[in-house]
Amino acid sequence: MDFGVCMFPTHYSISPAELARAVEERGFECLLFPEHTHIPSSRKSPWPGGRELPKEYIHNLDLFVSLSAAATATRTLKVGSGICLVIERDPILLAKEVASLDFLSGGRVLFGIGGGWNREEMENHGTDFARRWRVLRERVEAMKAIWTQEAASYAGEFVRFEAIWSWPKPAQKPHPPVLVGGDGARTLERVVRYGDEWMPIPRGDFPLAERVKRLDELAAKAGRGRIPVSLFGAPADPKRLERFRREGARRCVFFLPSAGREEALPKLDELAGLARKFA
Repeated sequence: MDFGVCMFPTHYSISPAELARAVEERGFECLLFPEHTHIPSSRKSPWPGGRELPKEYIHNLDLFVSLSAAATATRTLKVGSGICLVIERDPILLAKEVASLDFLSGGRVLFGIGGGWNREEMENHGTDFARRWRVLRERVEAMKAIWTQEAASYAGEFVRFEAIWSWPKPAQKPHPPVLVGGDGARTLERVVRYGDEWMPIPRGDFPLAERVKRLDELAAKAGRGRIPVSLFGAPADPKRLERFRREGARRCVFFLPSAGREEALPKLDELAGLARKFA
């Protein structure tokens, strides 16, 4: 089982480049960054993690600027999104950003995606909350066409373009792995339809074995092999981590608080010590 780290990079926390070097030096497999382009001040949409929204959601740096800094500062560390709000981004431009990052990093990108929870935020980008999953699917399918076809085209309800040229193509073939986040009623179907991995948040007594069994059944029905599972925001609890390993987790990603190096690095050392016990 591999281990990674996720942190909201902000203007007051350890820089993405310094954090990436520290994560790589301590033997972690990957570093993921979340994103929010903004947070509407109305705060109508409740945060799924609790009552008070952490301040890093308002202060985070741009996702792909941060990932570029992290990739440039490292040699082997995988860098990725946890998650990218595809529903808030133009798919042609996003395909270019992901492909460029993967090309420049030598094929080290993990492309985590999700539908998002903040209705007002996505509506500011022109996406209807009720249609967000359909928009997400079409944009991901369109991006895959751009990554894999010399003259790509796509015709959907929300995304439509005739043949276009777009380079560079990703270093990873056919493209960087698409990690579908979430654990809703239809998430596993979405993973099988257009994802390469599943990346849920293991809240509470998360029934991983049961969900992996269902994912395997759906994958087999679709003619696919076993689909890997990454746990996002995994608990720093040896007993739970061991259970998750037995039940089929490929990767566990620890969440690191958005803080300066004086606080972030000691916490990172603790997590690295825990990860080494499973090596």
